[in-house]
Amino acid sequence: MTLAVQRGGVPSVDAITTDAIYVAVGLVFLVAFVLAARLIARFVGEHLRRRNVRSDVVVLSRRVLTFVVIILGVFAALGFAVQNANIPLLGLLLATVVAAFGVQDLLRDYVSGYYVLLERHVRVGDRISFDTHIGTITDVRLRVTLLRSDEGDVIVVPNSELFTKPIRIHGTTPEEEAKKAPPA
Repeated sequence: MTLAVQRGGVPSVDAITTDAIYVAVGLVFLVAFVLAARLIARFVGEHLRRRNVRSDVVVLSRRVLTFVVIILGVFAALGFAVQNANIPLLGLLLATVVAAFGVQDLLRDYVSGYYVLLERHVRVGDRISFDTHIGTITDVRLRVTLLRSDEGDVIVVPNSELFTKPIRIHGTTPEEEAKKAPPA
């Protein structure tokens, strides 16, 4: 924000008026972004409901979307108020870094799942153990693998765990082979 200075170090009336206009435009931008956030969230919520998405996911999606649009509005309003285009760019950079850290584990699980499915070291029906988990694989998906424990519990294991930790694939015992064999 630059102020034109008169004699004696006092800002001129024109500079104060110009700065007040920029602050007002920034506030108008902020109000516009808040209204847009509500409209967009309502539209997305209705679209998700039509697709029969769970209601808690709809509420969460609406809140996250509203928060993101309002934060963008805050950075845009600050950019106008202080007459500096770097502030909105800083906001976008900050949002990008936060999003990258937030999806890092998710991407690791998907990439690991791709390799687990491609290499096929473990398959549905294999009995495996790693860390403190022991169970039979019931499903191998792109992001997670499902195990059924001896107690009947389902254990959801991120594929990055299967990809980065040592796994013991248990062979079948002669008793299990006899159970699988067709009757003679």
